Amino acid sequence: MDIQYTIRRVTMEDLEEAAQVELLCFPIAEAATKESLKFRIQTFPESFLVAVAEPEDGKKGGKGQIIGFINGCVTNDKVIRDEMFEDASYHIPDGDYQAIFGLDVIPDYRRHGVAADLMEHLIQDARKKGRKGLILTCKDRLIHYYEKFGYRNLGLSASVHGGAVWYDMILVFDS
Repeated sequence: MDIQYTIRRVTMEDLEEAAQVELLCFPIAEAATKESLKFRIQTFPESFLVAVAEPEDGKKGGKGQIIGFINGCVTNDKVIRDEMFEDASYHIPDGDYQAIFGLDVIPDYRRHGVAADLMEHLIQDARKKGRKGLILTCKDRLIHYYEKFGYRNLGLSASVHGGAVWYDMILVFDS
């Protein structure tokens, strides 16, 4: 399957579809609620990117399907704290680190480079904005995936989000 898609900043009109994508990608205990996604869109739309498949009819200007997204606040912390998911005070627009709260790609579009493309877009954006790097948490099975982008495993996270075991990862830019 050859997929054509574009990556753009989220808009509030994307909320319903983004909430559906989130539920397809995460267990209910870990998935961000629609209200949480709304909060993220309102608080840090500049670091919430969506991948949109071209419309099947090929018409320019047609509404394509959101097939994935990446999002997170900006902070001075070097690890993600569970409070960051709901507390706007942790978002510091000119902070040192771009956090990643979620990297979602719906199952039918996985293994086509969409997640990597979203990640690279956010990494490049963080570089352009002069950030020191990016941070995220992940499950042990995904540590090797994020290491491909240059992330380093900091070990077990203090996060208990969704009752899962998480690992802190950091990508630090060379000075």
